[in-house]
Amino acid sequence: MIKKNLKVLLLAVFVAAASCSFTTKEFNDPNKDKLLIDLITYVLQKGHYDAKDINDDFSENVYDDFVQGMDPFKRYFLASDVEEFSVYKDKIDDQIINKDLTFFNLVYNRLIERIEEGKVMYKKVLNTPFDFTIEETINAEYDKLEYATSTKELKNRWRKQLKFSAIANYYDLIEDNGKLVGEDDIKEAPKSKKELEESARKTTLTSMNDYFEFADDLERKDYFAVFLTTIVEEFDPHTEYFAPPDMDRFDQRMSGKLEGIGARLQKRNDYIKVVALISGGPAWRAEELEVGDAIVKVKQEDEEEAVSIVGMRIDDAIKLIKGPKGTNVTLTLKRVDGEIEDITITRDVVEIEETYAKSTLIQKDEKNYGLINLPQFYFDMENYKERNAASDIKKEIISLKKQGMQGLVLDLRNNGGGSLRTAVDIGGLFIKEGPMVQVASSDSKKEVLEDKDDEVVWDGPLVILVNELSASASEILAAAMQDYKRGIIIGSKQTYGKGTVQNVIDLNQWLRKNDMGDMGALKLTTQKFYRVNGGSTQLEGVSSDVVMPDRYSYMDVGERDYDNPLPYDKIDAAEYEIWDGYVDFNAAISKSIARMAVSEQLMLIEENAMWVKNRRDENIVTLNFETYRSEVERRKEETKKFDAIDDYDNKLSYQSLPYEIELMKVDTTLSQKRKRWHKNLAKDIYVEEAVNVLEDLKLSNIRNAKVADIKN
Repeated sequence: MIKKNLKVLLLAVFVAAASCSFTTKEFNDPNKDKLLIDLITYVLQKGHYDAKDINDDFSENVYDDFVQGMDPFKRYFLASDVEEFSVYKDKIDDQIINKDLTFFNLVYNRLIERIEEGKVMYKKVLNTPFDFTIEETINAEYDKLEYATSTKELKNRWRKQLKFSAIANYYDLIEDNGKLVGEDDIKEAPKSKKELEESARKTTLTSMNDYFEFADDLERKDYFAVFLTTIVEEFDPHTEYFAPPDMDRFDQRMSGKLEGIGARLQKRNDYIKVVALISGGPAWRAEELEVGDAIVKVKQEDEEEAVSIVGMRIDDAIKLIKGPKGTNVTLTLKRVDGEIEDITITRDVVEIEETYAKSTLIQKDEKNYGLINLPQFYFDMENYKERNAASDIKKEIISLKKQGMQGLVLDLRNNGGGSLRTAVDIGGLFIKEGPMVQVASSDSKKEVLEDKDDEVVWDGPLVILVNELSASASEILAAAMQDYKRGIIIGSKQTYGKGTVQNVIDLNQWLRKNDMGDMGALKLTTQKFYRVNGGSTQLEGVSSDVVMPDRYSYMDVGERDYDNPLPYDKIDAAEYEIWDGYVDFNAAISKSIARMAVSEQLMLIEENAMWVKNRRDENIVTLNFETYRSEVERRKEETKKFDAIDDYDNKLSYQSLPYEIELMKVDTTLSQKRKRWHKNLAKDIYVEEAVNVLEDLKLSNIRNAKVADIKN
């Protein structure tokens, strides 16, 4: 779905059971869109942590964000359109209160009209050869562009944007022209520049056809969902409207599983095609469905007739293909060779392995260390005990201990968060008991969430890896371990900076009678969380004990870089006791800082991060091929020295645990994934330094005695 400003950085959030107690209100508008507006504004005003006044300032922000979000590249709307829209710039607040959809309808209808014109425009442009010899440029900083004042100017903008796409294709074709190809090294005859230019345009045409095929699948309700999200995001970046399909995807992301056949699908040229099979899923086990197959019909086990899904919206097709565990679905397939065949698959629970914690044993100087990578703090929203991040981490620690682990690295890099409860439970694996996080509500009530289980699953050296994309639950866990001095935090200068808690509220619960179908849900910011020391992670994140630069060091990726974030503040500290297991905690940090200060690899990584930032800031791009090629060649030459980053070898060895090795005997895909992961870890200086710190962390005599008892 289109997102405001085409946001591509989607981060997971905390989810708690919705428990808002609002006064009774009747919701009975027969128009579904107006009913949604009424429902959402009511819940926002009653339940949001810091509810905003819906006034003229609010209206202007919604106006700017929605118009920009509908046409972020400014290739549809004309200046005259925007002038017409601007009449409502300070009136959207009144329209929201009065359930008036005039502004939305105007923008939506005009966009659909302009999209239809764009379909004609891009085909005309791509039907004419590009002249890559003329001197011209394009400004890729679309936010700063003015809207086109005429159709002629708009067509020229389309021409430049399409030429921008085609020149990259043309460069690749020029580079490959006449090279050896195929297993037998048969040399193709070089093509003329005219032929290559035509091929470059065809590639761009295919890409645009795919784009407009996706656009054609979007319905009014999809755009209205974007409008609703634009409204609610004015309250804060993490409040969001979930249309029913989005809610399903959110549940899947949080739990890491779904019920269905276990295939990833994509719509291409009206056909729903299989692009991947999920390892371990029913389709993978049955060995009948193959990548590249097109699904043309779907038949349920309790129905006589199959339903054709050719040309159907992909969301609607997926609804037919998915279904409860144990039920059968018959798929009519068009194979790659054109053969038509029916297959029947029994649906099952499909676990998305990439969601879950995974571990490896690291060997260095005849010593064993463990590393656990946690992609997110997952849990089953229906049954917490079914499977969650905390229980999986516990199992991995126990398995690593059986292999003689002498120190543990918990990798939370790129982990955008998830369940608040799992963060608390994971922290409890490393300390006997005590507070993990403080949660404050808008009424100033404060709750301290504690680990009350005195079992300590890992009582040895601990290092936590983070980066700028470690958010929310990752920050809770890292902050708690830092405050207790239980583990050393290594990574970016600061983490993401998300210190807010969201509840997911089912909007259908407010309706006594609902004849209009599923109304979706609202993910609503209801609380802020604080460290046990009283500090907030909001905006400031968690500062690493040992700072190591990475690729994101100079990029705007944190909470502070979004619109409307809640402010930073502090509360009183909770009562907690510093962990007493180390004798040289600060010394280990000092040694690590000293090592990092002279690391040539880190200096190169930081230089690369700055180079990337500078390149991203270059928004004027040439459309002259010779100039374009010289700039590409210059950049290639500049980046040669950064090849050493990928060539790095940290001299550590990695191996999977025995239980996974057994699984790999029947799952070659898992084996390939782990080999690829271990190969990347072998190039990872952050893991290398984490192991160095584990070596430097010395346990007190009491702790050493306990570890010795465990080994014996």
